Amino acid sequence: MILPPFLSPGDTVGVVAPASWFPYSELAEGLRILREDWRLNVIEGASLQAIDGPFAGSDDLRRNDLQQLFDNPSVRAIFAARGGYGCYRIADGLDLSGLLANPKWLVGFSDVTVLLSLLTNRGVISLHGLMPRQFGDPNRAESLESLRQWLFGNCPAYYETPAHPLNRQGQASGPLVGGNLTMLTNSFCTPTDLNVSGKILFIEDIDETLFSLDRMMTQFQRSGRLAELAGLVVGQFTDMRANLSLSFGKGAYEIIADTVAAYDYPVLFDFPAGHVDYNLALPIGKTVQLMVQPESAVLHFNL
Repeated sequence: MILPPFLSPGDTVGVVAPASWFPYSELAEGLRILREDWRLNVIEGASLQAIDGPFAGSDDLRRNDLQQLFDNPSVRAIFAARGGYGCYRIADGLDLSGLLANPKWLVGFSDVTVLLSLLTNRGVISLHGLMPRQFGDPNRAESLESLRQWLFGNCPAYYETPAHPLNRQGQASGPLVGGNLTMLTNSFCTPTDLNVSGKILFIEDIDETLFSLDRMMTQFQRSGRLAELAGLVVGQFTDMRANLSLSFGKGAYEIIADTVAAYDYPVLFDFPAGHVDYNLALPIGKTVQLMVQPESAVLHFNL
């Protein structure tokens, strides 16, 4: 896997909106942080001020925004301004030859998972982390700092989390892959489908019914993917909903634990990443070591 060069003050980065639109004014503090606090030169994509139905401009406009940054050798990192929905529609039309010739960081999560998977499949490490529209929220200061550390080369050696009653103890190592569970499941049998064999899979999601979660986990199981994992890191499952007429009788973590009960690899629950304020940056594609012990769990980054 290719680790893109770390950033330095004065480097050029790009900010685009490859998915849903949002008021441009909501990006003001994020752009200020990039320019003034991090001292980066920022290229703003046309998609940041475009609207086409629910999207930040047409598919062609959003794809072209990304493509220009992929092809620009002076750009060292690309930030998705927000998620929502739309990356899934443009992923297959992107040419990564420019990015592979001049590797650069891609930053985002949620719907951006499909783009992170695209880079994973081409051998480039990316960052699952906070997006510029969220940078100005003081409740996300620790999340923002974790992203800055990864981008500027002050990477943490590990993350440690408290024990969780559903954790399964053990040790494993392998490339860290994954992201939003819905996007991962919708990518089955497409060019952004992930080979998870021997990998440590990270999953998170938001605003899904418990029945949908069970269906997605069962699809992972029926496809044989769960049996192939080296380990599983379960992030935040936020605002999960029961169906109006029927109670599932289990919570999100219980559903996931039941689905992987037949396997023996380590499983870490309640990792602080996903659609929450405390959303630690994760290097997708990088080889990591997962250690789940009785008193805590540790994700080592083998720096």
